[in-house]
Amino acid sequence: MKKLGIIGCGWLGTHIAERVSDRYEIFATTTTESKIEDLESKGFRTTLACFPDEINPEMKEWEVASELDAVIVTIPFSGIRGMQVSMKERQQNLLKFLGDFKGQLFLMSSTGVYPAWDKDFVEEDQSPFEVESEAFILKQFLQTNILRLAGLMGDQRLLKNYNISQLDQLVNHIHYADICSVVEKMLNNQSQSKVYNVVAPIHPNKEEVINAQKGLSYSDERTTKGRTISPEKLIKELDFEFQYPDPRYFHL
Repeated sequence: MKKLGIIGCGWLGTHIAERVSDRYEIFATTTTESKIEDLESKGFRTTLACFPDEINPEMKEWEVASELDAVIVTIPFSGIRGMQVSMKERQQNLLKFLGDFKGQLFLMSSTGVYPAWDKDFVEEDQSPFEVESEAFILKQFLQTNILRLAGLMGDQRLLKNYNISQLDQLVNHIHYADICSVVEKMLNNQSQSKVYNVVAPIHPNKEEVINAQKGLSYSDERTTKGRTISPEKLIKELDFEFQYPDPRYFHL
């Protein structure tokens, strides 16, 4: 059985691990001791590892790194809502933890790397080598796959459960199940050095999503102009079909 490492095995990391655990032995890290028992109860071999915003002089290479076939990094490096906040010390801690890893590598990034302009963004609009939160890992691990995730949704993470403003704004959302499918397909394909927008292809506005999730109709004129992120490269190169293409129905 192959071995998969997930650095930062939180909400998303756990979903990914559960999806592939029948084919991969899972090695997880968590920052909180209280989560170790829960992760190990799922059969994941778990390590307590923190990546602070200051250099950790005691940080060592992950002792299992050389045994792993693939590693997925889910800890954030871009600040709140994708804002490009420098996290150089956290970056250095991660690079030291990875050591001289040679296998397949994934960095979960954010569609927040694109500016707030009214246009449909594609991956080529923003080179990862010009984004600090992505470039740092590519400089040491050129094989890294960069997945730019839209707003993470699914389970109890539904727009109707939040206090929302700017209801006419178009959404860029992604259901966790589709992220899992993308990762699964890329693992199978042995993908390397790819950059993909991982976002549902339909972009309703916030009010449409909330109304649908509450079982209400929507009769206003739909907004057609706004900032949207295109998943067309992902769809074409991976021959990918979304299980949840429309954020209005993420609750079903």
